[in-house]
Amino acid sequence: MKKVCEMKISVCWMALGVGLLLGCKAEPAPEDQGSENPVIENILARKSVREYTSRPIEQEKIDLLLRSGMAAPSGSDKRPWAFVVLQDRARLDTLAAELPYAKMLTQAQAAIVVCGDTLASKLRREDCCAATENILLAAESMGLGAVWTAAYPYPERVEAVRRQTGLPAHIVPLCVIPMGYPRGVQTPKDKYDVSKIHYGQW
Repeated sequence: MKKVCEMKISVCWMALGVGLLLGCKAEPAPEDQGSENPVIENILARKSVREYTSRPIEQEKIDLLLRSGMAAPSGSDKRPWAFVVLQDRARLDTLAAELPYAKMLTQAQAAIVVCGDTLASKLRREDCCAATENILLAAESMGLGAVWTAAYPYPERVEAVRRQTGLPAHIVPLCVIPMGYPRGVQTPKDKYDVSKIHYGQW
Protein backbone atom coordinates (compact mmCIF):
# COMPACT_ATOMS: atom_id res chain seq x y z
CA MET A 1 0.00 0.00 0.00
CA LYS A 2 2.84 2.36 0.89
CA LYS A 3 4.55 1.70 -2.45
CA VAL A 4 1.31 2.39 -4.32
CA CYS A 5 0.95 5.75 -2.54
CA GLU A 6 4.54 6.68 -3.34
CA MET A 7 3.99 5.81 -7.00
CA LYS A 8 0.84 7.95 -7.12
CA ILE A 9 2.71 10.88 -5.55
CA SER A 10 5.55 10.52 -8.09
CA VAL A 11 3.10 10.45 -10.97
CA CYS A 12 1.38 13.58 -9.63
CA TRP A 13 4.67 15.44 -9.38
CA MET A 14 5.60 14.39 -12.93
CA ALA A 15 2.24 15.54 -14.25
CA LEU A 16 2.61 18.85 -12.45
CA GLY A 17 6.07 19.35 -13.94
CA VAL A 18 4.86 18.60 -17.46
CA GLY A 19 1.95 20.99 -16.97
CA LEU A 20 4.26 23.76 -15.87
CA LEU A 21 6.55 23.20 -18.84
CA LEU A 22 3.68 23.26 -21.29
CA GLY A 23 2.10 26.27 -19.64
CA CYS A 24 5.25 28.40 -19.62
CA LYS A 25 5.85 30.65 -22.61
CA ALA A 26 9.46 30.68 -23.72
CA GLU A 27 11.17 34.04 -23.42
CA PRO A 28 12.37 35.35 -26.81
CA ALA A 29 16.09 35.45 -27.38
CA PRO A 30 17.67 38.92 -27.27
CA GLU A 31 17.98 39.01 -31.03
CA ASP A 32 14.29 38.14 -31.40
CA GLN A 33 13.31 41.01 -29.12
CA GLY A 34 14.98 43.49 -31.46
CA SER A 35 13.08 42.12 -34.47
CA GLU A 36 9.79 42.95 -32.73
CA ASN A 37 10.82 46.51 -31.86
CA PRO A 38 10.11 48.94 -34.72
CA VAL A 39 12.53 51.55 -33.33
CA ILE A 40 15.41 49.04 -33.22
CA GLU A 41 14.44 47.71 -36.64
CA ASN A 42 14.62 51.21 -38.11
CA ILE A 43 18.02 51.90 -36.53
CA LEU A 44 19.45 48.64 -37.90
CA ALA A 45 17.89 49.28 -41.34
CA ARG A 46 19.50 52.71 -41.79
CA LYS A 47 21.95 52.94 -44.66
CA SER A 48 23.67 55.56 -46.78
CA VAL A 49 21.66 56.00 -49.99
CA ARG A 50 23.29 57.81 -52.90
CA GLU A 51 20.90 57.16 -55.80
CA TYR A 52 17.42 58.66 -56.00
CA THR A 53 14.37 58.77 -58.24
CA SER A 54 12.86 61.96 -59.59
CA ARG A 55 9.89 61.77 -57.22
CA PRO A 56 9.60 64.99 -55.18
CA ILE A 57 9.74 64.85 -51.39
CA GLU A 58 6.51 65.97 -49.76
CA GLN A 59 6.80 69.13 -47.67
CA GLU A 60 5.24 67.43 -44.65
CA LYS A 61 8.07 64.89 -44.68
CA ILE A 62 10.69 67.61 -44.78
CA ASP A 63 8.94 69.27 -41.84
CA LEU A 64 9.06 65.99 -39.91
CA LEU A 65 12.75 65.55 -40.71
CA LEU A 66 13.50 68.99 -39.26
CA ARG A 67 11.35 68.33 -36.20
CA SER A 68 13.21 65.05 -35.69
CA GLY A 69 16.57 66.79 -35.94
CA MET A 70 15.55 69.30 -33.29
CA ALA A 71 14.48 66.47 -30.96
CA ALA A 72 18.14 65.47 -30.53
CA PRO A 73 19.89 65.71 -27.15
CA SER A 74 21.79 68.94 -26.56
CA GLY A 75 24.45 69.86 -24.00
CA SER A 76 22.88 72.15 -21.36
CA ASP A 77 19.90 72.29 -23.72
CA LYS A 78 21.59 75.04 -25.77
CA ARG A 79 20.27 73.68 -29.10
CA PRO A 80 23.00 75.39 -31.18
CA TRP A 81 21.77 73.94 -34.46
CA ALA A 82 20.35 75.64 -37.52
CA PHE A 83 19.17 74.08 -40.77
CA VAL A 84 19.12 75.24 -44.38
CA VAL A 85 16.77 73.31 -46.69
CA LEU A 86 17.88 73.25 -50.33
CA GLN A 87 15.36 72.36 -53.04
CA ASP A 88 16.45 74.57 -55.95
CA ARG A 89 17.81 72.38 -58.75
CA ALA A 90 20.51 74.82 -59.85
CA ARG A 91 21.85 75.27 -56.33
CA LEU A 92 21.90 71.52 -55.67
CA ASP A 93 23.80 70.96 -58.92
CA THR A 94 26.29 73.73 -58.12
CA LEU A 95 27.03 72.26 -54.71
CA ALA A 96 27.46 68.83 -56.30
CA ALA A 97 30.18 70.29 -58.49
CA GLU A 98 31.94 71.96 -55.55
CA LEU A 99 31.73 69.20 -52.93
CA PRO A 100 33.90 66.19 -53.79
CA TYR A 101 31.82 63.59 -51.92
CA ALA A 102 28.36 64.99 -52.59
CA LYS A 103 27.99 64.26 -56.30
CA MET A 104 24.66 62.56 -55.58
CA LEU A 105 23.20 66.04 -55.11
CA THR A 106 22.59 66.03 -58.87
CA GLN A 107 19.94 63.35 -58.26
CA ALA A 108 18.72 64.53 -54.86
CA GLN A 109 15.29 66.14 -54.63
CA ALA A 110 16.34 68.10 -51.55
CA ALA A 111 19.19 68.50 -49.10
CA ILE A 112 19.41 69.66 -45.51
CA VAL A 113 22.50 71.57 -44.42
CA VAL A 114 23.06 71.04 -40.69
CA CYS A 115 24.81 74.02 -39.14
CA GLY A 116 26.21 74.96 -35.74
CA ASP A 117 26.07 78.35 -34.06
CA THR A 118 29.54 79.18 -32.74
CA LEU A 119 28.05 81.78 -30.36
CA ALA A 120 25.54 79.39 -28.81
CA SER A 121 27.59 76.49 -27.48
CA LYS A 122 31.06 74.93 -27.39
CA LEU A 123 29.33 71.59 -27.93
CA ARG A 124 27.75 72.64 -31.23
CA ARG A 125 29.53 69.92 -33.22
CA GLU A 126 28.42 67.13 -30.89
CA ASP A 127 24.86 68.45 -30.78
CA CYS A 128 24.68 68.84 -34.55
CA CYS A 129 25.97 65.29 -35.01
CA ALA A 130 23.12 64.04 -32.84
CA ALA A 131 20.64 66.11 -34.86
CA THR A 132 22.06 64.73 -38.10
CA GLU A 133 21.64 61.13 -36.96
CA ASN A 134 18.04 61.86 -35.98
CA ILE A 135 17.36 63.20 -39.47
CA LEU A 136 18.93 60.15 -41.10
CA LEU A 137 16.87 57.78 -38.95
CA ALA A 138 13.69 59.74 -39.60
CA ALA A 139 14.38 59.62 -43.35
CA GLU A 140 14.79 55.83 -43.16
CA SER A 141 11.47 55.49 -41.34
CA MET A 142 9.67 57.49 -44.06
CA GLY A 143 11.01 55.42 -46.94
CA LEU A 144 13.47 58.14 -47.96
CA GLY A 145 17.13 57.64 -48.78
CA ALA A 146 19.75 59.98 -47.37
CA VAL A 147 23.48 60.20 -46.79
CA TRP A 148 25.76 62.24 -44.51
CA THR A 149 28.34 64.23 -46.51
CA ALA A 150 30.84 66.26 -44.51
CA ALA A 151 31.48 69.98 -44.85
CA TYR A 152 33.28 70.65 -41.55
CA PRO A 153 36.25 70.46 -40.84
CA TYR A 154 37.34 70.98 -44.47
CA PRO A 155 37.77 74.74 -45.13
CA GLU A 156 37.14 74.54 -48.88
CA ARG A 157 33.89 72.59 -48.36
CA VAL A 158 32.74 74.94 -45.61
CA GLU A 159 33.31 77.92 -47.91
CA ALA A 160 31.52 76.24 -50.81
CA VAL A 161 28.44 75.70 -48.64
CA ARG A 162 28.69 79.28 -47.35
CA ARG A 163 28.66 80.66 -50.88
CA GLN A 164 25.53 78.75 -51.81
CA THR A 165 23.59 79.37 -48.61
CA GLY A 166 24.63 82.84 -47.46
CA LEU A 167 25.53 81.71 -43.95
CA PRO A 168 26.57 84.45 -41.50
CA ALA A 169 30.10 84.28 -40.08
CA HIS A 170 29.12 82.69 -36.76
CA ILE A 171 27.23 79.82 -38.41
CA VAL A 172 29.35 76.85 -39.52
CA PRO A 173 27.99 74.05 -41.77
CA LEU A 174 28.68 70.62 -40.30
CA CYS A 175 27.31 68.53 -43.14
CA VAL A 176 25.04 68.38 -46.16
CA ILE A 177 22.41 65.62 -46.25
CA PRO A 178 21.27 64.84 -49.83
CA MET A 179 17.98 62.95 -49.91
CA GLY A 180 15.29 61.51 -52.12
CA TYR A 181 13.29 58.37 -52.73
CA PRO A 182 15.78 55.52 -53.23
CA ARG A 183 16.48 54.20 -56.70
CA GLY A 184 16.67 50.39 -56.62
CA VAL A 185 17.04 48.14 -53.61
CA GLN A 186 19.43 49.26 -50.88
CA THR A 187 20.60 47.00 -48.05
CA PRO A 188 22.15 48.02 -44.72
CA LYS A 189 25.57 46.85 -43.57
CA ASP A 190 25.86 44.69 -40.48
CA LYS A 191 28.39 46.71 -38.48
CA TYR A 192 28.09 44.83 -35.18
CA ASP A 193 31.59 43.91 -34.01
CA VAL A 194 32.13 42.24 -30.63
CA SER A 195 35.83 43.17 -30.71
CA LYS A 196 34.78 46.81 -30.20
CA ILE A 197 33.08 46.03 -26.89
CA HIS A 198 34.79 46.18 -23.47
CA TYR A 199 33.14 45.70 -20.10
CA GLY A 200 34.62 47.33 -17.03
CA GLN A 201 37.99 48.10 -18.60
CA TRP A 202 39.85 47.78 -21.90
